[in-house]
This record gives sequence, C-alpha cells and structure tokens, in this order.
Amino acid sequence: MITIIDYGMGNLRSVQKAFEKIGVEATITSQPDEIARATKLLLPGVGAFRDGIQCLKDKSLVEPIWEHVNSGRPFLGICLGLQLLFDVSYEDGEYEGLGMIPGKVVRLEDQPGLKIPHIGWNEIETVAPHPILAGIPSHEHFYFVHSYYVVPEDESAVVAYTEHGCRFASIVARDNIFASQFHPEKSQSAGLKLLQNFASL
Repeated sequence: MITIIDYGMGNLRSVQKAFEKIGVEATITSQPDEIARATKLLLPGVGAFRDGIQCLKDKSLVEPIWEHVNSGRPFLGICLGLQLLFDVSYEDGEYEGLGMIPGKVVRLEDQPGLKIPHIGWNEIETVAPHPILAGIPSHEHFYFVHSYYVVPEDESAVVAYTEHGCRFASIVARDNIFASQFHPEKSQSAGLKLLQNFASL
C-alpha cells in the first residue's frame, strides 16, 4: 500500500492515477496517524517551499513523516516533495526544511536564452546504480516543472543529474529516502517504471 500525503500542495489525483495504471493501490490522506503507520509514503508537491513547509506544520505532519522515515520504511519525494527534505531553501527568502538530507535549495540562474521555470522533457544522467532506477536507461527523459533545485552537501546522495543552465541533482537517495526533481506521474512509461520500482522496494 502506498500512502500519498495530502498537505494541500500537490496534484494528488494524478499521482494516485499513475499508481492505478500499474496496478498498485494508493491512498491519499492528511491524517497524521495514517501517515505515521504507512507501509510506503509519498510526498508530492507543486508550489512554493515556504507554503509547503508551513502546510506540513499546520497539519501536524512533520512528526509522523519523521516517524515513518526513522522506521526505515520507504519514502519517495516528488518535485517540491524533494526540496522539502533539505535543510534550507532560498526561495523568496530563507526557510528551514525538514532537514532529512543535508543541503540547500537554490534558484536556477538567469542566463541568456535559458527558460525559467524549467518546463518540459529533459534527460537524466545516472551516476550511481539504484533500485529506484531498475530497468530505466541512464539517459532516459522525464518531465520537469521547477525554478529551484537541490544542492546536497554530500554528492554521494545524488543518483542522477540533469542539465538546464547548470548540472543539478535530479534524483537523490539516502538510506530509505528517494526523491526526484521531475514528475514521474507525468513522465509516461519511464515515470511509471520508477513508481513501480518504488512500489516494489
């Protein structure tokens, strides 16, 4: 069973429908007790870091998320759900994150001809083998929508990079935590394969 966290900041139904396509049951909840005891937990997200972390706090979801992660059960973050795992974000100010992965969240730098937000298909460069990418080629394409990216303190946490004005981490993993900057639920067969891999962990 996959549990999708509803904290008011994600396209939850599209994520749930992606799991339905691969025959995996996924429920959506904002209840702290259900999140704390989830078998596998997914934190999606679209929008600003400041709003996301505040919504998690307002709904009393920070503690049950930590409880789940500390138990060793699988956790997947998507887009904003990736960024919220880090120590700090500099999106329209400075905001403290969940601090599960050391590092920061910064904005893509303005460059002539570079479109920000980064929207559309782009390829990943796999730099470390990982079960979350089983059966997915190193230079597969996924769908991105973002203006900010994560900078892990420890590069060994990076599973894949992507180029858009700079080389940024597009998949990170640490122990039982896995997260992507792109949207697997919008990435057709490759994205469904990644979600299947997560469900199979």
